[in-house]
Amino acid sequence: MEMQLPPHEGSELSVVDMHTGGEPLRIILSGYPEVKGDSVLSKRRYVREHLDHLRRVLMYEPRGHYDMYGALIVDSELPEADLAVLFMHNEGYSTMCGHAVIALGRFAVDYKLVKEPKSPETQVNIHCPCGLVKAFVEYSEGKTGGVRFLSVPAFAFATDVTVTVEGFGEVTVDISYGGAFYAFVNAQRFGLDVSKSRTRDLVDAATAVTRAVKCQVKLDHPASDDLAFLYGTILTDGKDDYSSEPTANICVFAEAQVDRSPTGSGVTARVALQYHKGLIQLNQTRTFQSGATGSQFTGKAVEVSRFLFSCGIRVITSCSKSGKRQKCIL
Repeated sequence: MEMQLPPHEGSELSVVDMHTGGEPLRIILSGYPEVKGDSVLSKRRYVREHLDHLRRVLMYEPRGHYDMYGALIVDSELPEADLAVLFMHNEGYSTMCGHAVIALGRFAVDYKLVKEPKSPETQVNIHCPCGLVKAFVEYSEGKTGGVRFLSVPAFAFATDVTVTVEGFGEVTVDISYGGAFYAFVNAQRFGLDVSKSRTRDLVDAATAVTRAVKCQVKLDHPASDDLAFLYGTILTDGKDDYSSEPTANICVFAEAQVDRSPTGSGVTARVALQYHKGLIQLNQTRTFQSGATGSQFTGKAVEVSRFLFSCGIRVITSCSKSGKRQKCIL
């Protein structure tokens, strides 16, 4: 007996699902309407104001889930960029995403968005809303491997800031930027362990911190007001002094969304913070571990750079594995 499916109605969106360190990335191949704007930041505003229904289709159930993450490839105004990208999640649109950059590096080479890949590494210039990020993809005998990326300048915004957190009283946090702003606090302040405590308890504590910082601390970015918002809170194991042993953290961002990876932009921000405090030196590689999955990224500060009115550092973050899951039509 043959069954005939009803005619398809609505938009047809073609995507490829990948992951980096367990954190998903849904890359939209086709089906999106024209995204208007003369810059990546203006395109980000356009999709937020005019095409947000498609974000909900891709991120929410039944096609997605609460912790889904997405990437929409768009045109860049920068001649040196191989591609530009808009990031999306359960709340809206981010300005930077390191795990996505790692996956997009492999995607760009595998899907031939970069001409003539080279061994041992192929450079992929990815224009993110926060700026140009350079990914370096291992390439040998037609296959891609590990990926590292040189991020935009990162900087410590404020240290030892005291905020009043509902249910916890006064809490001291650090705030740092790695393409997005994060608040950092030792999980032990809440009697929690980033690798052993219940995820729900970690999420509740981090979310309470995020709400407090958003209400009580005014952020600003030297390049654009569009970048001046708190993306989330990262709870750490407190092991900030340099060590060859991994240090663990868990990132809760957007609308209480949990990152399965160590968080690429979060690692960048944490390296900048540790460098600012004199806990690590230039070119000292640290290993950062996800409290959720145990996956690891490495990161190091490679140079001091001055931009506009701030002083920042350039950070390289890398991951040895980024896996493809499946191609699907929504």
